[in-house]
Amino acid sequence: MKKRIIIAGCLLLVGVLGAAGTVGHLAFGRPAANPPTEACADGRAPGARPTVVAAGSSSTQGRLGADWVSALRERPEHRGYEFVNAGINGNTSADLRQRVDTDIIACRPAAVLILIGGNDVCDDVPLDQYRDNLSAIVDRVKSRTTARIALLSLPPLGEDLDAELNRKLSTYNTVIMQTATRAQVDYLPVHEQLADILRQRVGDPAPYDFSFPLAFGAATQHYLFGRSWDEVARNGGRELHVDHIHLNDRGGAIITEPAAEWLAT
Repeated sequence: MKKRIIIAGCLLLVGVLGAAGTVGHLAFGRPAANPPTEACADGRAPGARPTVVAAGSSSTQGRLGADWVSALRERPEHRGYEFVNAGINGNTSADLRQRVDTDIIACRPAAVLILIGGNDVCDDVPLDQYRDNLSAIVDRVKSRTTARIALLSLPPLGEDLDAELNRKLSTYNTVIMQTATRAQVDYLPVHEQLADILRQRVGDPAPYDFSFPLAFGAATQHYLFGRSWDEVARNGGRELHVDHIHLNDRGGAIITEPAAEWLAT
């Protein structure tokens, strides 16, 4: 009997570890759909469909929370484009600056959407350094391509707009707007639209409390139990975030819509 219990316990442990490994891979280990390494490694052939590159970090990669790039790709009016997702989990503006040639310019894009800076805020990257990185990214794309460029303002971190973290984030969004003006590229007010929704919520927002266990729990609900990202957010008492950083599908749509309108102009 004792041997059977040990075997059953071992099998249960193997199952739990296997499930955890699967969730970890799906949420944190997979590259984005149609990344530059697949779409642009050999350059873009003449006559290929116009390419739209979305560049950023995990919020662009779309494996934990809403995948707004795939939502753009799936819209019928965008069938004439190829969408390349150059989002990488954990990236800062310095990381994107280092890979701008391989992950953006090599794709010969017709349009580039840039959403980068949330990790800079969380990592306390100095504002001047962030400004320098973002300007270098934009200037490099402008000098090496003929692509239209749009800079997206950063979504709130957590849902308390008055929290110190979001007050700090607002200074990074000011840099994004100033950079767009200086470089004469477009600015998409993602933060502003998300903030409008959060201001309408009833009751006090939960304080910012991001952690890896929380993110892993959100991923488990979605990938293991089949809950939508909107359900995951509701289960945590949040309007737009699944884990205080990454957006649910409702929040992701706030990025998809202005991006779609921009592509249509």
